[in-house]
Amino acid sequence: MTEGRRVVAGEAILSGAATVERSREDVLEGLVREHSRLVYRIAYAVLRRHHDAEDATQETFLRVLRYSSKLDAVEDPKTWLARIAWRVAVDRSKKHGRQREIPLEDPEKPMVEVASSEATADETVRGTQLGAALKRLIAALPAKLRDPLILSMIEEMSPREVAATLGINEAAVRSRVFRARQILKEKLAGRVGRK
Repeated sequence: MTEGRRVVAGEAILSGAATVERSREDVLEGLVREHSRLVYRIAYAVLRRHHDAEDATQETFLRVLRYSSKLDAVEDPKTWLARIAWRVAVDRSKKHGRQREIPLEDPEKPMVEVASSEATADETVRGTQLGAALKRLIAALPAKLRDPLILSMIEEMSPREVAATLGINEAAVRSRVFRARQILKEKLAGRVGRK
């Protein structure tokens, strides 16, 4: 009779372990579904190449899988994933030795096709050129200012989330975003004033 109880207890433990394992898989699947775009965009913001960003996204979720036992202790999964994605992308960037300096003017680059809209052709072209100039100006900012700006303004993360992702305090995030915006404002005003 004791043997039968041990078998039943053993089966209950195994089914409980299977349930825990299945719930962990469900949590991981939910994280991938909910945050894969965020992880990719963060990786792309650092690496600036589609294939490198895809690889960094996969590596991020592999790290999450590797440390899935710590998922229960994670209070804010979005910030936790953003921090992992940021570190993976920065590590990959350093590993490949890619120092991303983008010149402000590139006369060799052809003009992008403009999509149809309600605006006049001149307004649309001006808007497209301004958008391209803004991208170049953001890329030319020092990493110390560019990183918080991208995470807060483009990725729409809160200052607390940006601070946790970059490992700095919230006041530094706010200050750096403010300085980056001021620099961009001055540079764009100079560009618009010239034209």
